[in-house]
Amino acid sequence: MIYLSLFSVAFMVATIIPFGSEAYFITLLSLGEYNHFFLLIAASIGNVLGSLFNWFCGFYVNYFIKKSWFPINNKMIDRGNKLFNRYGKWSLLLSWVPFIGDPITFVAGTLRYPIIPFLVLVSIGKVGRYLIIYLSIIWAISIF
Repeated sequence: MIYLSLFSVAFMVATIIPFGSEAYFITLLSLGEYNHFFLLIAASIGNVLGSLFNWFCGFYVNYFIKKSWFPINNKMIDRGNKLFNRYGKWSLLLSWVPFIGDPITFVAGTLRYPIIPFLVLVSIGKVGRYLIIYLSIIWAISIF
């Protein structure tokens, strides 16, 4: 059940909900009660699928942008567009960065960037981030 909750938090964080999944991930790792590998997998998959959700929202932006509940505004889209236009597909490696990652993945959808390369680049960035956190915490636990 804890893995599903971590998956859910990581998914939501990758969309538009302002919260950090890292603190939850670190807490669960530090407890030592759960399989570390499964925690890493749950967080990574949830976060990547959250970005895929953003891509789909971007793909269907004309439908969503008119909804009052839709939290991405034109300013965020413009910021994501600038980054994506400046750095191209490589900007997707920054999809893990707070405040710019979500707009980048959203813009990739609006620009109809192909889904397979999208998933590869986003996965490298997001899994890489969790892997660095994972290795850092495991190292810190072994020292203390």
